Amino acid sequence: MNETSSPTRVIVAGGGVAGLEALLALRGLAGGRVALTLLAPEPDFVVRPLTVAEPFAMGHAERYPLADVARELGVTLVADGLSRVDADAHRVKTADEVELDYDALLLALGARAEPWLSGALTWAPGADADVYGGLLRDLEEEYVSRIVFVVPPGASWPLPVYELALMTSRQASGMGARDLDLHLVTSESAPLAAFGDETSSTARRELDAAEVFLHAGATSVEVVPGKPATVLVGGAGERLPADRVVTVPRLHGRRIPGVAADTDGFIPVDDHGRVTGQDGVWAAGDGTTHPIKQGGLATQQADAVARDIAARAGAPVEPEPFVPEMHAVLLTGEDPRPPAKLFGEYLTPWLQERARGGS
Repeated sequence: MNETSSPTRVIVAGGGVAGLEALLALRGLAGGRVALTLLAPEPDFVVRPLTVAEPFAMGHAERYPLADVARELGVTLVADGLSRVDADAHRVKTADEVELDYDALLLALGARAEPWLSGALTWAPGADADVYGGLLRDLEEEYVSRIVFVVPPGASWPLPVYELALMTSRQASGMGARDLDLHLVTSESAPLAAFGDETSSTARRELDAAEVFLHAGATSVEVVPGKPATVLVGGAGERLPADRVVTVPRLHGRRIPGVAADTDGFIPVDDHGRVTGQDGVWAAGDGTTHPIKQGGLATQQADAVARDIAARAGAPVEPEPFVPEMHAVLLTGEDPRPPAKLFGEYLTPWLQERARGGS
């Protein structure tokens, strides 16, 4: 960009992990070459990975008002949702029927979470901690001793299922609970197999140490009501008695009119986050077709997008493709102060500065 040219108008739709990482990266890489707009209906950026620790009184999700973030980064905040994209006209329409023009659009909308297993308690980020806290109280009072944790097939957040199982085991041990019978069911051939061999081996060791019995390779799961309920595990033909069944939601794409999507609503992108067949539109995070849904990967996708957009805006950077590198922290309940679970080249230092009391 020369001194007389206008900055590239960039709209980032979504105020979650991928959206905030992209804003920070674009401001760092492109500076005044980009005019940034954040389109987000939610008031806060929430650090969701630690919400799984809230029922155990081990941590809480930090919240950062998006209005403050926007002021700090020189971003125009539009507190509204995205309802339609006209890629040919380079224009979006908001839920309130406001039209906004762009040169580059990043869709960082996340995924739509839906319960999938009838008869199960479905834990999700941002859910009322007292719901799972009620299960823990039932454990303490010995109303409950048999719990089956189930990882959904298909797109989901698998890591919290393991964390809930491990932290529940440790919490129950601290309560002096007796005759505890914990099981974890997954369709994968090994625990957290998609996260790589090292993470999978660590997960298996932790499950063994916590005496959580693993049932891998499940082809289907069904909960038959009763006292206790019975969990039917397809493939192995197992029948597991359960006082409670715990799972997380299945994920689906959000399906924005005018945006390419697969049959489940996820947005197809290339290695730079460019949406298939739609020039000037990128996507990153859980809403894309990348099979693993995890915050660290969302920030890596956002960084690839930011470099691509910054290069188009004339910044002296080279686009680099998204090459996933798994960084996973598995909460077990052993450390009363959970470590940071969110990894992002720009977002992690930004969060650390605020944790130290910086502006």
